[in-house]
Amino acid sequence: MAQKRQPKPDASATRTAVPADLPAEVFGAQINTHLIYEAVRAYRATGRRGTHMTKNRALVSGTGRKPWRQKGTGRARVGEARNPLWRHGGTVFGPQPRDYSYSMPKAARQAALRAALSMRAADGAVRVVDNFNLDAPRTKILNQLLDSLGVEGKALLLDVRPHPALLLAGRNLPGVNVVDTQHLTVYDVLDCGTLLITQGAIGALKERLAS
Repeated sequence: MAQKRQPKPDASATRTAVPADLPAEVFGAQINTHLIYEAVRAYRATGRRGTHMTKNRALVSGTGRKPWRQKGTGRARVGEARNPLWRHGGTVFGPQPRDYSYSMPKAARQAALRAALSMRAADGAVRVVDNFNLDAPRTKILNQLLDSLGVEGKALLLDVRPHPALLLAGRNLPGVNVVDTQHLTVYDVLDCGTLLITQGAIGALKERLAS
């Protein structure tokens, strides 16, 4: 009797082990790479300005008079000098100002963010801190704090309602991004080498990404 073939596991949807200090419901979800791609694509589409345009025959400068009579000259008939076939004429079906943004379902956005966080946790890029302890908006102090934690390259500092001093100090450091948990996106998670997250931010993420 022929045995039934077992379905192959989906490489784009895998579940990884999660460190003990991170909740599995947020940092141990299935890693769906296609869903992450869709979330990043929607995020970048929202950032497009969409202000590029070309002039059609109604917008280019020039007279609307008929250059010569319709018949009897031996030349091709033409209605005006602004027609698309002539030099300096209008563009046919050229780009016009438009809005490129589109929205994903809420469940899909949450699943994509869980997948991105789980991917970074599997890579060992997520580190938990109690708090950032930054009372003064001093970039030097924040830089020393990151050096003491061994953070190199791009870093994402995630907190619940970050302190204004942390926001002011972080904006002067290239590659450092301070984000509120309510505004965290998949693009932010992927565009960093190290994700520093506070204990309070973990609880806020659990509440936000509860399925």
